[in-house]
Amino acid sequence: MIPGNRMLMVILLCQVLLGGTNHASLIPETGRKKVAELQGQQAGSGRRSAQSHELLRGFETTLLQMFGLRRRPQPSKSAVIPSYMLDLYRLQSGEEEESLQEISLQYPERSTSRANTVRSFHHEEHLETVPGPSEAPWIRFVFNLSSVPENEVISSAELRLYREQVEEPSAAWERGFHRINIYEVMKPLSERAQAITRLLDTRLVHHNVTRWETFDVSPAVIRWTKDKQPNHGLVIEVTHLHHAQTHQGKHVRISRSLPQGRGDWAQLRPLLVTFGHDGRGHALTRRARRSPKHQRSRKNKKNCRRHALYVDFSDVGWNDWIVAPPGYQAFYCHGDCPFPLADHLNSTNHAIVQTLVNSVNSSIPKACCVPTELSAISMLYLDEYDKVVLKNYQEMVVEGCGCR
Repeated sequence: MIPGNRMLMVILLCQVLLGGTNHASLIPETGRKKVAELQGQQAGSGRRSAQSHELLRGFETTLLQMFGLRRRPQPSKSAVIPSYMLDLYRLQSGEEEESLQEISLQYPERSTSRANTVRSFHHEEHLETVPGPSEAPWIRFVFNLSSVPENEVISSAELRLYREQVEEPSAAWERGFHRINIYEVMKPLSERAQAITRLLDTRLVHHNVTRWETFDVSPAVIRWTKDKQPNHGLVIEVTHLHHAQTHQGKHVRISRSLPQGRGDWAQLRPLLVTFGHDGRGHALTRRARRSPKHQRSRKNKKNCRRHALYVDFSDVGWNDWIVAPPGYQAFYCHGDCPFPLADHLNSTNHAIVQTLVNSVNSSIPKACCVPTELSAISMLYLDEYDKVVLKNYQEMVVEGCGCR
């Protein structure tokens, strides 16, 4: 993976080549004069401009490879960002406590402990209903998981179903419980044979609560992705505890038409969520709220230290597919490593020796001011297939600088 400081340099170069007018958030003060010079040179030469656009495409390709994308996402107007993924991002990134109080879901510590990528999928609606073993149909969902990369290993998966409180319970519902069963379709129904299914998860729920229910469907998703077995989808069955018949009741949102007159199907439809790892970097861990680091005041501000650098994704034209964050404080390292190296410059023994030799032999370069500590950020974005992805990217924020 490309180190974070190299990625930041590429973004800076992209901004220079774009020749935009708003550089305040992306380019440090010391570099703006150079940017203006480069822009003036480009304005006087169409040939150089064409070369710059070609270089820009190359830089963008490099960045997309770093993000694990084969091409730049072009989200459609119908793309939906599930509320669950937004809430999961907010919990994962450790946003302000005030906003976290609005989130009622529990952070999936067990699932994220082995994953650095979370993906969400909606089902293919044209493959929804298939006959089941009773007169009333079951509801089948087929999720297209072809966008999961080959190098990403799925460790767990969950199916999320939204159910609503039964407002007018009949005498049959007064006892208040129904059961939701989730099956994997091992073999679909054919003219010659019945469908073969296996039970994945089941839940006994009370009718007077409105909430999301989560079911473990890991065995099926792992079979489809890791073991390359045919994906015939999942089946949902809702039954009343004291009745033999199967219900597609209005209390469980497993159909677009239920309940009638509601326009919130896009957010309340069933959602398949996968947790996987691509072998790069650390797994997702819920971060505590970050407090800004205060550097000690130094007598010579020209010495090696961390400087502010805010990367705004709208400046590089990526705000249409990056959902969150809109940008982030990346920082960068700059400054002198003078002889003798002071303790606060966070130097290695080798850097001290190199600086000592430089003081008597100028042909040997000084130690360089570089990042010594880097941290990760979480990004929520739409991929090339309009699927929403939450991913942990390492080495994106400079936490400390030193002479090396």
